[in-house]
Amino acid sequence: MILSMTGYGRARQTLGGRDITVELRSVNSRFLEYSSRIPRAFSFLEDPLKKLVAARVSRGKVELSLTVQSVEAADTVVSVNWTLAKGYHDALVHLSEQLELKNDMTTGMIARFPDVLTQTAAPLDEDALWEDVRTVAEQAVDAFLTMRATEGEKMREDLLSRLDTVETLVAGIEANSAGRVQAYTDKLYTRLKELLDDRNIDESRILTEAAIFADKTAVDEETVRLRSHVSQYRAILAGDGPVGRKLDFLTQELNREANTIGSKCQDLDITRLVVELKAEIEKIREQLQNLE
Repeated sequence: MILSMTGYGRARQTLGGRDITVELRSVNSRFLEYSSRIPRAFSFLEDPLKKLVAARVSRGKVELSLTVQSVEAADTVVSVNWTLAKGYHDALVHLSEQLELKNDMTTGMIARFPDVLTQTAAPLDEDALWEDVRTVAEQAVDAFLTMRATEGEKMREDLLSRLDTVETLVAGIEANSAGRVQAYTDKLYTRLKELLDDRNIDESRILTEAAIFADKTAVDEETVRLRSHVSQYRAILAGDGPVGRKLDFLTQELNREANTIGSKCQDLDITRLVVELKAEIEKIREQLQNLE
């Protein structure tokens, strides 16, 4: 399965009385670059979330976003300062008796006095919260990788199509190269005949020159290697796991062979084919920048 480096995934669930949402998005990068946006109160989740992503993603600039909102779980605990509350109560009773006033105090009245009620953060079970967040994060990563796989399949099909074009161009170069030595020999013979008029032409000299020309301009080795690289390309695309770096190396080799053919050939038709070949290889290289 070929994966694109661009992708998006989102998952949301209510677990443990909390509404948990995890989002993942990524763009191209030579290596895995991870960043996150996590509420400060849950910063202890930073490292395990990074490891979870790194275990399933090898390349790309990945950003994870986590939001956690309480639905049923208590974030705070309200405590009563019983000593202070009783002190306010006794003082009000005494005040009522001394002033001979009706005692109309209520619980709400006492609760409004300073420091009778205090709020403290509820104890957080970090392990339980991590289990809930991990469940949602794994779902987000699944969705993220599904999108990457869908995009990757489209890229794989495009690359295979371009490899077909490369092979067609290589076949054209081979066909044009086949008769090139004979054409050079005939041209050389005709030229010498014009220069020497009716004098005898050294046939062995012509054959020697033709052999030198053939040796300098032969592209058989390059076309064989091109076909071999294309075959390896297809084998890698048919496999699993990250392929970007392997194919990047092979693309460099394709370009190297194309450049060598271009430097050797002295034929206009072959030159045109080489230009098309290099253009197609460049399109392949650009597409590779999107593959994991």
